[in-house]
Amino acid sequence: MHRKIPAMASRKNLSPPHALAGAEAQKTQVPPAARLTRDDWLDAAFRAAIDGGMGAVRVLTLAQSLGVTRGSFYWHFADHAELVSALIDRWYQRTVSTDQEELPNGQRDPVASILQILDGAIAHSVKDRDHDRFEQALRSLASKDSTVAALMERVDRARLQLVYNHYLQLVHDDATARELSALFYLAVVGSHEALNRPSASVKVSNYLKSIIAKHLVHAVAATRP
Repeated sequence: MHRKIPAMASRKNLSPPHALAGAEAQKTQVPPAARLTRDDWLDAAFRAAIDGGMGAVRVLTLAQSLGVTRGSFYWHFADHAELVSALIDRWYQRTVSTDQEELPNGQRDPVASILQILDGAIAHSVKDRDHDRFEQALRSLASKDSTVAALMERVDRARLQLVYNHYLQLVHDDATARELSALFYLAVVGSHEALNRPSASVKVSNYLKSIIAKHLVHAVAATRP
């Protein structure tokens, strides 16, 4: 009886045993989950929040969108609460940075300073609508979460203070400056809402900016002593 001799493997497919072992070990040591970064999960959570609100930030849903198992989430976060906390903190840090960028650059005239703040706020809403949509999701959550509510109050106070100082310099009356600051801020927030609609355009943003400037800046300046 003749034994069948196995066909010889192609030379290009041959690999030293230690090389194969090393490759297998590497696969074992670096699971697919480890290839995702913490920011990958936060980016996916951010997108889920702007599309469906903070309630849409679910670990299983995010895992499916990233093409990994739910268990891989725990390579980066202890639990869902830590994910949400990190997501909100990242938004807050970016918001503080953006608001600082809108500070007037050495403007001495309060009118020019307020107009610069207005221009920056409207321009940012046009350039980064996702940021505004996420803020809207947070404000909705704030109605049910006291910690988030406190954070949003801190953001609002900082923004009001930013414009209040210039109004005070313009009208020289604390109560009036506070009222004008509140009206200005509400007008800007309302503009952000309008600019997040699909029908929003540059024409709309220019119109909103012009009427805020007309009634809450130029008209006020015209009445000062």
